[in-house]
Amino acid sequence: MTTSPQSSSLTIMVIDDSSTIRRSAQIFLTQAGYQVVLADDGFDALAKINDHHPALVFCDILMPRLDGYQTCALIKKSVRFHATPVLMLSSKDGLFDRARGAMVGASAYLTKPFTKDSLLAAVREHTQAAG
Repeated sequence: MTTSPQSSSLTIMVIDDSSTIRRSAQIFLTQAGYQVVLADDGFDALAKINDHHPALVFCDILMPRLDGYQTCALIKKSVRFHATPVLMLSSKDGLFDRARGAMVGASAYLTKPFTKDSLLAAVREHTQAAG
């Protein structure tokens, strides 16, 4: 089973206040054939999500103005995006953080810094489950 034909039509949103993390994720995902939408915080993401309809969202936890938990909760409360997988990104790998992510509807939790392989494996796992 190949994912390349499917990947070209999938849009992935990456929400992170770190330009380095956004750029790394964009490079990894673009090389794998995905369309990428970047947002530098939760408000930016909420403004863009309706226009781009991402198949999956990576969301940093620690962001100014609207943190990742609040952003994830708002995405999940939307009728249109309730089923969209949201994967939390964090440099913290604690049980409390994972539990809080699950409580707001996150599908998974990826620890930063992530590798290209771990990022793409998470995309494959959660886009196949969604589709």
